[in-house]
Amino acid sequence: MKPAAKLLLALLTAMPGAAPALGQTPPNQAAIPPEEIGSWRLTCIADRMTDRAECQLRHRDPVERANAAAGSSLLLEVQDRGGRLVPVVIARDLTLEGAGRGLLALTGTAQLRFPPNRYFEFPCGLEGRNLVCAPKPEDAVRAAEELPQASVALVRMVGLGTGGGAEPVELPLQRTRDALVRYRARVPEGSATTPTSGGLTLQDIIQRLMRFWN
Repeated sequence: MKPAAKLLLALLTAMPGAAPALGQTPPNQAAIPPEEIGSWRLTCIADRMTDRAECQLRHRDPVERANAAAGSSLLLEVQDRGGRLVPVVIARDLTLEGAGRGLLALTGTAQLRFPPNRYFEFPCGLEGRNLVCAPKPEDAVRAAEELPQASVALVRMVGLGTGGGAEPVELPLQRTRDALVRYRARVPEGSATTPTSGGLTLQDIIQRLMRFWN
């Protein structure tokens, strides 16, 4: 691994605010049996005191599977952002083994298209220890409107270490409307927590990298 990548991922692992993986249920929370809804998988854990659920609605097939170089799978998920259910491309719990994913946070963009509509460009960034590529504010309404109607999603990652001209990954979409209804039943509008970037911002990381090499 290159020294710059090692430093970047060392900074990532020092960042607070990463949410626990839904496969690891905290002691004060109860796992809810996952639901398979068409091409989607809804996984939740519920706080036994408040009855509030933290849920992930993700496509059953990854955009890119985890491997020795990447460390974390790239996934197509649905998240509540500003009261709208929008698609995002995400890699959770970045580690030192996933240098490529960390570099995408600095340089990357996810291209997403619901044919025959024109494609989106989702800038990537860090939220806790997760790489998240989400719609720009001006694209959020269109993304939320196109998602439930789409029969297929095309996804391609563009950035340092990726092939910008590579063929996009094609993900079939089935029963998306039903999956969104089930997700909204678990996560009512306004109840989702606002994603945060933890203690370090991208600007902080870039400045530290610049100081390291100067």
